[in-house]
Amino acid sequence: MKYILFFILLLLTKPADAQAVRVGAKHFNEGYILSEIIAQFLEERGHPVERVYNLGGTLVCFEALRTHAIDLYPEYTGTISSEILKSAKAFTADETRQALASDYNMSITSPLGFVNSYGLVIRQETSGEKKITRISDLKSHGELPTGISYEFLKRQDGWENLSRHYGLTLRATGLEHGLAYEALRERKIDVTDAYTTDGEIARYHLTILDDDLHFFPEYRAVILYHDGISKEIQSKLKALEGQITATAMQQMNADVLFDKKTFAAVARAFLEEKKLVTSKAVDAQPIWQEIFAKTLTHMGMTFLALLMAIVVAVPLGIMLSWRPVLSTIVVSVTGLLQTIPSIALLAVMIPLLGIGVLPAVVALFMYALLPIVQNTITGLQSVDPRLKDTADGIGMNRYQKLRWVELPLALPSLLAGIRTAAVINIGTATLAAFIGAGGLGEFIVTGLALNNTSLILRGAIPAALLAILVEFLFSRIEKRWGPKHLR
Repeated sequence: MKYILFFILLLLTKPADAQAVRVGAKHFNEGYILSEIIAQFLEERGHPVERVYNLGGTLVCFEALRTHAIDLYPEYTGTISSEILKSAKAFTADETRQALASDYNMSITSPLGFVNSYGLVIRQETSGEKKITRISDLKSHGELPTGISYEFLKRQDGWENLSRHYGLTLRATGLEHGLAYEALRERKIDVTDAYTTDGEIARYHLTILDDDLHFFPEYRAVILYHDGISKEIQSKLKALEGQITATAMQQMNADVLFDKKTFAAVARAFLEEKKLVTSKAVDAQPIWQEIFAKTLTHMGMTFLALLMAIVVAVPLGIMLSWRPVLSTIVVSVTGLLQTIPSIALLAVMIPLLGIGVLPAVVALFMYALLPIVQNTITGLQSVDPRLKDTADGIGMNRYQKLRWVELPLALPSLLAGIRTAAVINIGTATLAAFIGAGGLGEFIVTGLALNNTSLILRGAIPAALLAILVEFLFSRIEKRWGPKHLR
């Protein structure tokens, strides 16, 4: 057992590099590109970099920065004012730096050169037919189906306050940002939110509605960092300031979305064009190696959490099978854990445990408790009372009876609980990518951001095969170790 644990921990643990700069990225196309530009720029200047991408939304990424799980990431001034500093008014650059320094010991670079504002977009033909060119024009078109990205729905500078500001009556449905454009193309919705540098806007012939009542603050791209990073790195980052135009950013987004170029390749081409790098680019890792590495990480997280759950839940289930009243309470409590949405539980873990593998394993452990505890109790309580009486009659004590009678007969139920927990963990572990834990979920999360089905399948198919493999292994274990008359 100790060798299995050691192997799993080896899979999950990366060699520590105290000097590595941890560059984070939010879960959207432009965030990946900007972070890759920063990462390659720093590597060119001799700084080892650890990439921590797919970090959910703003609050997940910022919490990772606040706890020093990452060192820096690209952000926007309007988002810093409204979502991080919770200000009703847009701050100037100096006000932003002052507030970040006093509240969080953080700072920002000067703008990278472009503004990427939020906006509402519709198809050009709809704009022409219905004479809609401003957000105010939507007041008389409350019938238009509307899809809004999940983060934008609840932001201070998001849909609820925007609707109130303009007096809109549109009914909005939550959508993943990358999928909203596809829904717009297929006429399932007529209105959605967008980033004004999105590559889809020009490609799909969309119109950005004029913010005629000036609701949105100015969203200038900057690099947000904590003051723990070296002055040398802070100084070197100045070379990126003012380098990226809105046109260049929109083109880079389009290159990834439509020309299927990698984030790394697009970032490299930009840096080479600006003569910010001179060394030869490192060849990309073969796809099969990347899938294999992420599968190992996925398996490590899943089975470490499962092993922990077995060690805790089986003895707990045995004890509770002797105390029916207490078992009802404990099963109810563990059942409540199953009602917490996976992504919410992972987000709650960040302030407590940071980001990465540890909070992911703890969350998966909590999800695995209920089926194992419940099936252990059910299996033990379902043993024929006459067999228990016979065991008592021949002088067995409680633990002998448990070892030789109850556990062997309860084994099919117990194994069914472990099997269920394992399958749940394999599926839930894909969401751990949102907190930087890696695994097969990285393919799925990135594929959703790009609306790239092949990338999604690159993560989904191995995860499904893992679940099938688990089912097969447990069926073999049950046939090998289960009571002969129950096989």
